[in-house]
Amino acid sequence: MSAASMMTWHEDLATLVGDAGVHLHGAGGEAPAAANVAAAGAGWYGEEEEGMAEEGWAQQAKGFAESTAEMLRELGRGLWDVAAQSLAGAEDSELARRLRKRAAATGKRLSFMNEYLPEERDPVRCWLIVAAVAFVTLLVLGVGSGDETPVELPKKLIISPPSANRILLPDGRHLAYEEQGVSADRARFSLIAPHSFLSSRLAGIPGISASLLEEFGARLVTYDLPGFGESDPHPGRNLNSSALDMLHLADALDIPDKFWVVGYSGGGMHAWSALRYIPDRVAGAAMFAPMANPYDSKMTKDERHRTWDRWSTKRKLMHILARRFPSLLPLFYHRSFLSGKQGQPESWLSLSLGKKDKTLLEGPEFNAFWERNVAESVRQGDARPFVEEAVLQVSDWGFSLSDIQMQKKEDRSFFELIKSLFNQVEREWVGFLGPIHIWQGMDDRVVSPSVAEFFRRVVPGATVHKLLDEGHFSYFCFCDECHRQIFSTLFGIPQGPINPAPLPSSDVASELAEETTAPDNLTEEEQGKSSLA
Repeated sequence: MSAASMMTWHEDLATLVGDAGVHLHGAGGEAPAAANVAAAGAGWYGEEEEGMAEEGWAQQAKGFAESTAEMLRELGRGLWDVAAQSLAGAEDSELARRLRKRAAATGKRLSFMNEYLPEERDPVRCWLIVAAVAFVTLLVLGVGSGDETPVELPKKLIISPPSANRILLPDGRHLAYEEQGVSADRARFSLIAPHSFLSSRLAGIPGISASLLEEFGARLVTYDLPGFGESDPHPGRNLNSSALDMLHLADALDIPDKFWVVGYSGGGMHAWSALRYIPDRVAGAAMFAPMANPYDSKMTKDERHRTWDRWSTKRKLMHILARRFPSLLPLFYHRSFLSGKQGQPESWLSLSLGKKDKTLLEGPEFNAFWERNVAESVRQGDARPFVEEAVLQVSDWGFSLSDIQMQKKEDRSFFELIKSLFNQVEREWVGFLGPIHIWQGMDDRVVSPSVAEFFRRVVPGATVHKLLDEGHFSYFCFCDECHRQIFSTLFGIPQGPINPAPLPSSDVASELAEETTAPDNLTEEEQGKSSLA
């Protein structure tokens, strides 16, 4: 054997360590050298093992994460390549053509939503961003819903037994109504008030006092719209039929002459219909923050956008659904006011409120009225009347507000036309020519104050009363001073009822007894003469 092959492992290790710069000291024997080498080797490997013990877990986790990420990245690239190869030339396939056709039809149907975007934006990119933001918002709301903070459960709506007076209409339907104020034979003024959305005949003018109605000799009649409260439904109704319902109600309740119509918020469109279809029976109109149809043919694009400037996002969504997808509305209604639970108007109707409105709605008086009124409104539990009312607000009314008052068209000869260019001649107005008063709060976040300016433009005879710092509810509901101002504007100085109230039977008997009893200061002779007479 050669010397190289006879080297022990100690000598082999010594050469390796020696090459690394480690010098072994000894007397030339194997044992000391081996011991030194073993000690040196033990010290070097011991330090590495200790470092691996300290950093082993972190290094392994890091390596595992990097490897997993690399695998997923390669897997994604592979799937992308497979999909790209599979879809190569698929744009000419029958499936692709069908998908493109349906996508184009859906995009065309939803193109109306582009009017809510700034004109300089690309609709495709904008709606992708909107969809992404909506998805993230839903995720955040879902995470936030895990909060275990105890929440007070909503109370159930309490619906009282039926108690309304009802009339029979010519088409066989029943119409429920309510009366306030003086009786029919004593009424100096009669008012009929159709209610707004999610309301009933119990609303009328909320908080109006009986003494004020007596002072002005006023009779206030309110009624349930078809399908609301205790009135029978009327499928396929429109604003023309709404005006005829008011006319039949006035005839049935012995209102011999003209009556005033009161329109508040969504009830304003029914008041406008009375001015359009039965103008000969209407003495005047009192409107309070009345809604306008944003699709009126006379409304400009700028006026239309200002109509919903102050609306909440959810209310804009409900507006779009009523306009384009009304069949989806019952899903929202059954989760809110048709759920059988109590709730606040700002959440159920998706309203934004100003300072005065919030203060009013937080009061116990308004809350008691609201619960009673909503319970009566949803008595029948049917979503269809509410869908019909919402659709009426955003559909073709059958007339434009400019039709309420129009200048009469006259056939003039050529010379008369030339003459009218030099001489200003007053043209005759036709339509409803009675007084129209519109009260509009300037802090109204439900009906924009710009709507009142639209009314002023298309209805020249209307008088607009701008109310600083007032909201949608604050001037009309539970305000005695406001109600007095309204009645004074409409009727002037209070003159009371036409006929004085009859005295009770006991008072009449006592007066007759006083007249027939002889006074004590008469002498017996005078009493005898009076008895002979």
